[in-house]
Amino acid sequence: NSPHTGVQDYDDNVEKVPAACITVEDAEMLSRMADRGTKIVINLKMEAKNHGLVTSRNTIAEIKGSVYPEQVVLVSGHLDSWDVGKGAMDDGGGAFISWQALSAIHHLGLRPKRTLRAVLWTGEEYGGYGSDQYYKNHKNESRKMNIVMESDIGTFQPLGLRFTGTAAAKKIVTEIMNYMKPFNASLVIDNADGTDINWWFHDGVPGGSLENQNEKYFYFHHSDGDTMTVQDPDQMDLCATLWAVVAYCLAEMEDMLPR
Repeated sequence: NSPHTGVQDYDDNVEKVPAACITVEDAEMLSRMADRGTKIVINLKMEAKNHGLVTSRNTIAEIKGSVYPEQVVLVSGHLDSWDVGKGAMDDGGGAFISWQALSAIHHLGLRPKRTLRAVLWTGEEYGGYGSDQYYKNHKNESRKMNIVMESDIGTFQPLGLRFTGTAAAKKIVTEIMNYMKPFNASLVIDNADGTDINWWFHDGVPGGSLENQNEKYFYFHHSDGDTMTVQDPDQMDLCATLWAVVAYCLAEMEDMLPR
């Protein structure tokens, strides 16, 4: 019986009526009471406050490309989380596998042709502030972005990759994903998605997001249940492996993905 937190948006011409989350169980109970004709009186105590905007920063790490350093393969997850829970799943897992992908490649002594960049976004939960600013600062480099990738829907047993791009680019990504067949994680599904990478799709930049066995994601999403106990180290290692394989191969190819 744990409510999921979130945000409420208002149009400029709409009165900003306070909003609060209640649990599914409580909502169903109220529904049953209403169906019985019971008069419902609710005393709601809310302690949330809006303290305004403050300065926060994205965290960026990279391995500089050996041949085409100006061309970038970007992997990412977001560092911020809601105050309930610990944010281990949303999105500590995505941040971890993005960092781990670069760490593994570095420790193997590999330096691909293109720059590998991991970005751990700030302010995603509040509206994608970190990624929005990053895009505004770097959108003139969109022709040099080979792919932008984000993991923000769980790091459970990996199944493959969601991909946005041309048919020719998808064919290349599908070949790369064959490396993940021994782990049963080689699917390539249309339509990558991620709050922090969607900005780039309008510029034609290919995108990727992790496809994983996340049926239980919303059991814990934005709730007190989002703690380290949700995370399986072996599954996270496999997700990081997929992330590293895709990122390295796309950074090492002679040509960028076709658009």
